[in-house]
Amino acid sequence: MKQTWLITGATRGIGMEIVKAALSAGMNVCATGRSLEKLRDTFPAQPGLLLLPLDVCDRQQQSQVVEDCVKHFGRIDVLVNNAGYGQMGYFEEVKTDSVKAQFETNVFGQIAMTQTTLPYMRQQRAGQIFNFSSIGGAIGYDIASIYCASKFAVEGYSASLAREVSRFGITITIVEPGFFRTDFLDIRSVHFASPSVSDYDSLRQEGEKNYREYNHAQPGSPAKLAQALLTLAAAQEKPLRFAAGSDAFDLLTQEYESRLAELTTWKNLTCSTDIAR
Repeated sequence: MKQTWLITGATRGIGMEIVKAALSAGMNVCATGRSLEKLRDTFPAQPGLLLLPLDVCDRQQQSQVVEDCVKHFGRIDVLVNNAGYGQMGYFEEVKTDSVKAQFETNVFGQIAMTQTTLPYMRQQRAGQIFNFSSIGGAIGYDIASIYCASKFAVEGYSASLAREVSRFGITITIVEPGFFRTDFLDIRSVHFASPSVSDYDSLRQEGEKNYREYNHAQPGSPAKLAQALLTLAAAQEKPLRFAAGSDAFDLLTQEYESRLAELTTWKNLTCSTDIAR
């Protein structure tokens, strides 16, 4: 059966490559982005492609997009929650408004998009949802506390949701990319907090310099990640979490081993908190 894919954040980067890969595989695609003009500049008109404007922070627009996609193609088989950005900066320096904006896009926008799509998937008793997290959703990083917090939130709700909807034939896969060669670290994508605490000055300058030098030198291929999602969507047994990139595999392996070692070290004290039987 020809699947219909609904993809957020499709104007560039990983989202754009997912649209291209799905179309090449013969899928119907509803590609969304904040600017309809930019979507039209990116993707030529073709059968099986529907372009719709979507700001994931706009709940009314979300409902309209899902409704239009179902009306046009008849169903939604795969939802790719890709839209998001990175709020960087030392924790003390990130203003409350910036924290709220980060969560509004990366968490609340994704949650609302998922909640809007789920009734249709539940009715058809089938569906695949790819929720984009990050290795930052499992590992803390300097200058990225708020971004990581938003991705940890994505991990938490997605893992719980997967248990709730599996009975309806709906699968959730949390995508945990490492560093991919996209515009994510460009000034138009990443947001750095304004300096306000002098104690962080030298660390901040070095950290921001490292991020900027890594921009467009990342090891991951967005096109290959797009193909990997097609493979996962076609797999009979789908993973709850998918680490994307060799750097993600290495870093997550180190993190899990470290956590297990720490857990084991403190086992006696951990178990001592039980009520004696």
